[in-house]
Amino acid sequence: MRLRVDIRLLVRDRVADPSAVAVAGVLGAALVTWIITIERMRGMDAGPGTDLGGLGWFLGVWVTMMAAMMLPSTLPMVAVVQRVSRERPGADPAASRTPLFVAGYIATWTVYGLAVYGVFRALRSADLGFLAWDRQGPLVAGAAVVAAGLYQATPLKRACLRRCRTPLHFVMHRWRAGPGGMLAMGAEHGAWCLGCCFGLMLVLVVLGAMSLTWMAIVAAVVLAEKVLPLGERLAAMLTVVLIGLGIWIAAAPGSVPGLTQPGMAMSMSTEAPASGAMHMGSRSP
Repeated sequence: MRLRVDIRLLVRDRVADPSAVAVAGVLGAALVTWIITIERMRGMDAGPGTDLGGLGWFLGVWVTMMAAMMLPSTLPMVAVVQRVSRERPGADPAASRTPLFVAGYIATWTVYGLAVYGVFRALRSADLGFLAWDRQGPLVAGAAVVAAGLYQATPLKRACLRRCRTPLHFVMHRWRAGPGGMLAMGAEHGAWCLGCCFGLMLVLVVLGAMSLTWMAIVAAVVLAEKVLPLGERLAAMLTVVLIGLGIWIAAAPGSVPGLTQPGMAMSMSTEAPASGAMHMGSRSP
C-alpha cells in the first residue's frame, strides 16, 4: 500500500513539475509559430534579395520566424531558469517568470531583425548595380556564406556556443532578481545566442530571408549545435561545409538545391498564376 502511495506521489510531482510545464509551454509556442510561419511565408521565397516589405509587416513575420526557429534550442535554458526561480529563497511557488525570460530573449532577436531591415533598405537605396543576380550577385552571396563559415571557427563563436550549451553556469552566474531582472537575463541569453548563431543567420538572410527551406535547415543546425552532445564538433565541421557551399553558390548558383534564383519565382507566378506556387504580390503588406 505504501509503495502505491509513493508511486502516485512520484507521478503527481513529475506531472506537476514546473520545469516540465514551462518546457511544454515553450515547445507549444514554437509549434504554433511554425504553423503560422509556414502559412504566411509559403510561396514568398524569391531567393537572394527577397523584398522584405514594410517595416511593420516585416517585424511581425520576423518575430514569428525567430520564435519558431530559436525557441526549441532554448528548452534546456528555460528548464533551468524555471527550476532555479522556484527554488530560490523567498520565491513565490505560484509565480512563473519563464514568459518574461522568453520575452527578453525574443526582444534581442527583434533588435537584430531591425538591424537586418536597416541594412536591406540602405542597400536598396544605394542602388548598387553589381549586386544584381545577373551581374556579381552570386559572387557576393557566395562570399557572404564563406564569411559565415569562417565565423564558425572564431573564438567568439566558440565562446558564445559554450554559454548556450551550459545553462546552469549561465543561470548561477548571471541571475537577476525580479521581473525586470528576468527580462534582462532573457535579453542577455539572446545576445549570447545571437553571437552563437550569427553566421548561420547570415546564411539565411543572404540566401533568402523568406525561404522556408533555408529557415528549416538553419533551425535544425542551431538546435543540433546547442543541444546535441556533439554540437561543438558540428559547429567546427560547418566551417568546411559553409565555405564549400559559398564557393558552389559563386561558381554555379543554379545547381544549388533549395536556392531560388531571383526573378525565377516571379516569372513562375506570371506563367502559372492558378497554381498558387508563387504569389509574392498577395503577401506584400
